Amino acid sequence: MKKRILVLHMGRTGHTARVARKIMESVVESGGDCDLMDITEATYEGVDWDRYDAVVIGAAVLYGTYPKIVFRFIKENRAQLEARPNSFFNLSVVARTPAKATVEGNRYMQKFLELSPWQPKDLKVIAGKVDYPNWKWYDRLMIQLIMKMTKGPTDPTSVIDYTDWDDVSDYGRHVLALAD
Repeated sequence: MKKRILVLHMGRTGHTARVARKIMESVVESGGDCDLMDITEATYEGVDWDRYDAVVIGAAVLYGTYPKIVFRFIKENRAQLEARPNSFFNLSVVARTPAKATVEGNRYMQKFLELSPWQPKDLKVIAGKVDYPNWKWYDRLMIQLIMKMTKGPTDPTSVIDYTDWDDVSDYGRHVLALAD
C-alpha cells in the first residue's frame, strides 16, 4: 500500500508553495501519494489526519520570524502532528550561505524550535529566493537593508533563486522514507 504524505506550507510570494510542490512531486515520483495544502486552507477547512502516514510543514521566514498562523495551526494540531512521522522545513534567503543552511547554524530554525510547542522529529533548512521586482516596496527596502548588512544582493532588479532543487527532491524522498 502506498504511503500518503501531507505537505502543508505557508509563505507570502509563492516560492514556498513551489518548494512544497517539488517535495510533493518527489514523493509521487518515488511511489508515494501526496497531498498539498496551504496552512490557511488547512486551518479553515480542516485536515483528515487519518489519511496520512507522515506530515511535513514548511514555512518561509520573513523579517526573522514566521507567520503567526503557523504557530496557531501547530498549537491546535500538535497531537495530530506528533501522532505520525513528521518534518518541518524553513525557507529563508539567509540559508544561501553554507554555515546558515544547517539546522544548527540557522538562527531562524533555532528560533522556531524555541517558540514552537511542537518539536518536529525531522528538520530541514532550504535556501529561498531574492525577488525584488515582485516584492512590495516596503518589503524590498527592508530586505535590501538586511542584505546590505549581510553582504547579499541589493540591486532592486535582482531575482536570484538560491534554492537547491535537487536537494529539495532528495528531501521529498527522505520524507517518504520517514513514513516507513
